[in-house]
Amino acid sequence: MNKAEIVEVLEDIAVLLELKGENPFKIRAYATGARALDTMEDDLGAVIGEGRLGSIKGIGSALVDKIETLHATGELEYYTKLRESVAPGLIEMLDIPGLGGKKVKKLHDALGLDSIEGLKRACEAGEVAALKGFGAKSEEKILSGIANRAAYAQRHLWWDARAVAEPILEGLRALPEVERAEAAGSLRRLRETVGDLDFIVASAKPQAVMDWFVGQAGVSEVTAQGTTKSSVRFDSGMQADLRVVPTEQFAFALHHFTGSKEHNVAMRQRALAQGYSLSEWGLALRSESESESESGRIQTEDQLFGFLGLREIPPELREGMGELEMYTIINEAGKGDGEDTIPPLLEASQIKGVFHNHTTASDGRATLEEMAAGAEAFGWDYLGIADHSKASYQAKGLDDARVLQLIESIRAFNESGESAVHVFSGIECDILPDGSLDLEAATLRALDYTVMSVHSSFGQSEEAMTARVIRAIEHPATTMLGHPTGRILLRREPYKIDLKKVIDAAIANRVIIEINANPHRLDMDWRLWRRAAERGLMCAINPDAHKVEGLAHFEAGVNIARKGAIPPEQILNCRGCAGVARWFAERR
Repeated sequence: MNKAEIVEVLEDIAVLLELKGENPFKIRAYATGARALDTMEDDLGAVIGEGRLGSIKGIGSALVDKIETLHATGELEYYTKLRESVAPGLIEMLDIPGLGGKKVKKLHDALGLDSIEGLKRACEAGEVAALKGFGAKSEEKILSGIANRAAYAQRHLWWDARAVAEPILEGLRALPEVERAEAAGSLRRLRETVGDLDFIVASAKPQAVMDWFVGQAGVSEVTAQGTTKSSVRFDSGMQADLRVVPTEQFAFALHHFTGSKEHNVAMRQRALAQGYSLSEWGLALRSESESESESGRIQTEDQLFGFLGLREIPPELREGMGELEMYTIINEAGKGDGEDTIPPLLEASQIKGVFHNHTTASDGRATLEEMAAGAEAFGWDYLGIADHSKASYQAKGLDDARVLQLIESIRAFNESGESAVHVFSGIECDILPDGSLDLEAATLRALDYTVMSVHSSFGQSEEAMTARVIRAIEHPATTMLGHPTGRILLRREPYKIDLKKVIDAAIANRVIIEINANPHRLDMDWRLWRRAAERGLMCAINPDAHKVEGLAHFEAGVNIARKGAIPPEQILNCRGCAGVARWFAERR
């Protein structure tokens, strides 16, 4: 087991001990040990091998054996038994935002609650509000959290859904009976979250395809099985649907099961206006007999769009948000063929580097050198490091003196020639509740760039939060605004903020708004980007990576940029190192 996984186990033990009402000193020992291990920069294996683990401040003798056991075997009997001793319902209650181990224990002790269902009933009866330390607002937030949890349980992050879908699609394509196979639905449209997986297959022998599909490893339940459609549920809870169609229907089925309801309605209306009926089965002329079909001449989605006077609309734009008008082919009586008016969508290969990444200087789990090596592996020209500022104390945020030390470390790294990747010095500076910034102006000016983010006081009113963020945007040292709504997909709703005013302020002050590419965030939302980009708002795609593997999340940010139809020229990451340096210098 690696260091990050061991840290998670120690943190989990601390919470479980809270649930059981154990000695506070014992609880604190595990929490302190987790923090000490998390911030340790030396290689854990080397520290254990040299017998130095017990000498690290915060890791007592009681933890040394447990950490060494986890590192060597990946298992810890103490942890397994502790988890088994706590009612599963209490652990599930920890998923409700605002409920930690102490509060869950109090609810259990005072009201006998041991399940989310029981918690919901107690809130509805006003019993939770009557408890000291809770109140009506807490009760309201708990009910909201329970409702959100139920809704979230039906969806999955795109990143996770893709990991499930890719081997299924690969397996389908490998079957000799399969002529064509594609994933459809919200996964293909690159939505932030995905409900069920949808697969469309062209085959003349559907039974063999169905047998393979329902017999996959990891299938916990076959919820439906027919001759042309089957549905399965995996151990993860994700459901997948398979439809097998004749080859001549494949393009129509793929289009239908990819597009949103609004997109498909718009396409059917366009077909009707031209005298045709369009469905997942094909395209037919609406004559008296309705027997004349055009389906045989259409083998691809591109041909389908072309038949209706459209250029091929990328799957991620098929949301019913004006894409038909954008992709309409202008005839000879117009102003051209329309090709030049279609903005090119960003390609992952156009990304030359990323910003807003963390190292072990704050709460990251990789060193500066390791992060730079990860960037070099992607073939990038540069990497931005933006560790937390001091207000994020839980993330070991940097004060002014440590920021200046980090700047010097980055300068020395660049001058060493150790890496072909140039590292830009940045900071993720907290926007304090009144809109002031967490570091001195002189410190901020010494950096190459800054990312300003909200990490606290999420409960402010919309007016207060909007004013807070705009004040930070107007600060001359601000380069970028980080994760502007603070949302955590499938876990935490955005805080209240008027993004229209925020976007206006960013454009007026030449401040970039990031696409936080962490699959749990994907913030700012793609629905806002097209018009914002048309008005001149600049974008940066930032993986917010806390470890080397997290750099790969930039791809999820590319998805959002494509859905928002952001032109590559308005994405800072598409510029070379010299171009980025010029942008930063011009902002000073």
